Amino acid sequence: MPYVHSQYLVETEWLSEHLGDRALRVLDVTSMLTKELNNVARQRAYDAGHIPGAVFLDMASGKGALSDPEAELPWTWPSRTRVEEAMASVGVNDDTRVILYAASPRPGVDFGPMWATRAWWILHHFGVDCAILNGGYEKWILEDRPIATTAEVSPRGSFSAHISDGLHAIATKEEVQAAREQTSVCIVDALSAESFSGAKPLNSVQRKGHITGALNVPMSTVINVDGSTFVHAKTLISRLANAGVAIDQPVITYCGGGIAATLDAFALKLVGATDVRVYDGSLSEWSADEALPMSTLPEHDA
Repeated sequence: MPYVHSQYLVETEWLSEHLGDRALRVLDVTSMLTKELNNVARQRAYDAGHIPGAVFLDMASGKGALSDPEAELPWTWPSRTRVEEAMASVGVNDDTRVILYAASPRPGVDFGPMWATRAWWILHHFGVDCAILNGGYEKWILEDRPIATTAEVSPRGSFSAHISDGLHAIATKEEVQAAREQTSVCIVDALSAESFSGAKPLNSVQRKGHITGALNVPMSTVINVDGSTFVHAKTLISRLANAGVAIDQPVITYCGGGIAATLDAFALKLVGATDVRVYDGSLSEWSADEALPMSTLPEHDA
């Protein structure tokens, strides 16, 4: 069973064959965050090895290239101007096809797929023709494909952003509140089962547990055990259904800070869901407001 939108992914073999294409730009969006949310992946990962021709884009810093630098929270949805500038800086034009990947340089700490999907979620909804490299840098290396250690410099591009799909990409706190009262809308928590239950609260949020009424589809659900490739469509639909999520209903995904939530959202798009939004503020915003309901599972109440 193929993905409905298989064009949102490319395989390593395809990329290897098209690396020299004039209208192709490969972006490395790897994250290695410090406690201050500064991304040091350029020096510690990209410079040590990257896909030939790939340009590094720091979108993972708290106020990175694809975030609103004036927002109170990190990784907040950027303006059109911000996206246009980011794309121009890495040589993207209106006719450029962008391939995204992110490595996971520190196992258990960095998780590349969610940064790739966060970049895709933003760029796709601003009209960039983009896809994610299935398997990322890890699969590329495993297949013994060539790497480069010299930083790539691109001539400046010229990109005019627009909102694509005719749908909203993100949801606000108020929209999540309203969705809780609508049985037709599914709210999905992309964090681990331990976080959802309250057994293992996130350090970055002020209350443990999940948004009351949410369903749990941990981001690991949509990625194979290799930690880098997406599960097949049939398996993905089955796992979503087992969690209570139907692809024909409106869905809002969330996590701690709006990054992992894009993994679930992207997976839903792959299998044909049409009305999917990401709660950009996620638990960083929701848990800070004591008036908003959160729940734990019974064994972790209190």
